[in-house]
Amino acid sequence: MADKTPLAILAAVADNKVIGRDNQLIWQLSSDLKRFKALTMGCPLLMGRKTFQSIGRPLPGRETIVLTRDPQFSADGVHVAHDFDAALALCAGFAARMGSPHIAVIGGAEIYALALPSADKLFLTHVHAQPEGDAWFPDYDKQAFTETLRQAHQASGRDEYPFTFVDYQRKNRN
Repeated sequence: MADKTPLAILAAVADNKVIGRDNQLIWQLSSDLKRFKALTMGCPLLMGRKTFQSIGRPLPGRETIVLTRDPQFSADGVHVAHDFDAALALCAGFAARMGSPHIAVIGGAEIYALALPSADKLFLTHVHAQPEGDAWFPDYDKQAFTETLRQAHQASGRDEYPFTFVDYQRKNRN
């Protein structure tokens, strides 16, 4: 499948695997938001309904695909899918039309769990904190990926905690 658009997971994950609380981000990391924008601009975004509702609107310069079990859900400027395969098909079509380097899976926890077995890339921000939370990044086979980038950053005026950007590429599938 050489022509398949890569599936990339983007997540900010605390040291204790927490990714959110009360359907919200739980830290202020301006550098992470800038990286998120750079990695997702011009890409289809696949997310769950609760993640979409926490953002509150489609993000400019991207196509938003919301995966939900709610048959009544709709939102202006959003494409809705009710199963993972249908969501991926929508994303693939948009990626081809947009010339996107990847499909960006941006959460939440259930969507990450669905996408991890198919993910080609992981763009993770390891947040060096142990916050309380109610959503966690799922376990995955770290041996299936090769680290391709690591950049450590200290906490600063607009970055509440120290963090490390780490990119992973899935090893060749046999």
